[in-house]
Amino acid sequence: MPGDLITFFDNKVKEYNQPSFIKDDPISIPHQFNRKQDIEIAGLFAAIFAWGNRTIIINKTKDLLQRMDNAPYDFVKDHKQTDLKNLLGFKHRTFNDTDLLYFVHFLNHHYRQHKSLEDAFAQHMTKEDRTVEKGMNGFFNYFFSLEDAPARTQKHIASPEKNSTCKRLSMYLRWMVRSDNHGVDFGIWKKIKPSQLICPIDVHVARVAYRFNLLNRRQLDWQAALELTNYLKKLDKNDPVKYDFALFGLGVVEKF
Repeated sequence: MPGDLITFFDNKVKEYNQPSFIKDDPISIPHQFNRKQDIEIAGLFAAIFAWGNRTIIINKTKDLLQRMDNAPYDFVKDHKQTDLKNLLGFKHRTFNDTDLLYFVHFLNHHYRQHKSLEDAFAQHMTKEDRTVEKGMNGFFNYFFSLEDAPARTQKHIASPEKNSTCKRLSMYLRWMVRSDNHGVDFGIWKKIKPSQLICPIDVHVARVAYRFNLLNRRQLDWQAALELTNYLKKLDKNDPVKYDFALFGLGVVEKF
């Protein structure tokens, strides 16, 4: 990439990676909380729901959290069977209350043994891994390891093994892992390195990537996500996914 284009992308990162970005984005949901576990859980649901209109995504996630008394960690950890009635009837696109009840069941199971949701990914990785691929595959298998896991819920958790772009999980990991002084991403997970992250890719990001010759692969799958991220590592090997701000801003906000 020519130097002037690198400057252009760096400037776009600065333009969108700032607090004013938060209010209209699903990342605004976990920003309503201070406790690490609340941020993790609220962020997971906001990311899993993140397809389609951003306003609807935000409102649906707020609806869910209100059903949990806006205390998601306390709810998943301490709920009684009768409390689960509050979740019945919840629906966002193809995600319904069957999926939701299993998510709560898994989170309850996980937090009984771990203090952070980071371990659900990091326990499958080493510091030497080039990417979070093993962490994502391990998370999928761990998530659905409980005996009553509904088959229908599998479509809501992507994995590289299934050759998905894993856009929503990649975005979630960006939120939790990336750390800078701009106040958007949280940087509360330390066992995974920013250099291991994969850039979230969808049709909007891909359109911008094609336009600037950052991506050749035409099929939007895990290999495309790897190819794009490998290019971005040429620009910043330690923090390639910061360019998600530029690609998203150009593609979704500016309709580039």
